[in-house]
Amino acid sequence: MSKSVRSVVILLFIGAAVAFYLGHRRNAKSGVEIGEDAPDFTIPGLTQGSLALANYKHQVVVLNFWATWCPPCVEETPSLERFAAKVQPMGVAVIGVSVDQDRGALEKFVSDYHMSYAVALDPDRALAARYGTFQFPETYIIDRDGRVAEKIIGAIDWQDPRILSFVETLVPEGARRAE
Repeated sequence: MSKSVRSVVILLFIGAAVAFYLGHRRNAKSGVEIGEDAPDFTIPGLTQGSLALANYKHQVVVLNFWATWCPPCVEETPSLERFAAKVQPMGVAVIGVSVDQDRGALEKFVSDYHMSYAVALDPDRALAARYGTFQFPETYIIDRDGRVAEKIIGAIDWQDPRILSFVETLVPEGARRAE
């Protein structure tokens, strides 16, 4: 094989490999994106039977993936608890999806932090994977139509008025809190 033919073959091979890689990468899904339907689920609850997203139809849902061994999750918990208490009267549901494998440690944490919102169990991270979550905490705010309205990666201050205002815009006007 001549040098020029070999060069063409090599270039074609490299071009095909690059095209395959870019095409595969473009089609690879990195999780649920804003505006997409939130994946439905039914998973065990910590203190209640099972939790199903379908049970929260026409409600705003704040779905928080977290773990007791995750320092940013621990730091965020008191703020999220206060947020949950504020938005619950508006019909907003907060669900904490714990990826902890140690149920005893999780139960102690929930008790110690006086968590009042629903906590679901995802120790094998199957639901986290369906949402594309790999970093904790990660939160999805799901609108009343079941679509992801916002995705928050990392811990935030749930007392930030911008978060409350955003969630309030997703709630029917009659259910919003009076200032």
